[in-house]
Amino acid sequence: MYAVIEMGGKQYRVIPEQILYVEKTGFEKGNEIDIKNVLLFENDNKVSVGKPILANVAIKAMIIDDVKAPKISGFKYKSKKNYRRRWGHRQSLQKIQITSMKG
Repeated sequence: MYAVIEMGGKQYRVIPEQILYVEKTGFEKGNEIDIKNVLLFENDNKVSVGKPILANVAIKAMIIDDVKAPKISGFKYKSKKNYRRRWGHRQSLQKIQITSMKG
């Protein structure tokens, strides 16, 4: 059994009890969320594909923790012009665990 879901503009292939790192959902740590954007669901070799999403599939996930991704650094440089810019970014993520899948 697996499903393809969409969260934060990205698609993930998930199975029950899997742990994922997704973009912030807006919910607090410890909450259970319902994932509505299910694009594909497979159970006992029967595949259901949404157009674009499946309405009769229920996927629940528990928010485990708020984390940050590794730092991404960048540097701009123009020769002979004394122009240098250094920047960095750390994306805020949430660690979630898929608790149940029904469909």
